[in-house]
Amino acid sequence: MGTDLRVPLGALFGVLGLLLTAYGAATLGQPGTEPTGVPINLIWGIVLVAFGLWMLLLARRARHASKV
Repeated sequence: MGTDLRVPLGALFGVLGLLLTAYGAATLGQPGTEPTGVPINLIWGIVLVAFGLWMLLLARRARHASKV
């Protein structure tokens, strides 16, 4: 058996999401970063973190289901 593909995907999206969230939070309210009034970097960073955590949760559930 190999590595579940959801583990590296979850880690990748989680790390990228954390970086984007941190950048979005650091530049929140600065001129030119929100021309529409929506902090898009912050929102998409949170979405990426959530997706990464979801992938890791699914991989963990699959690993525990195969042991039973």
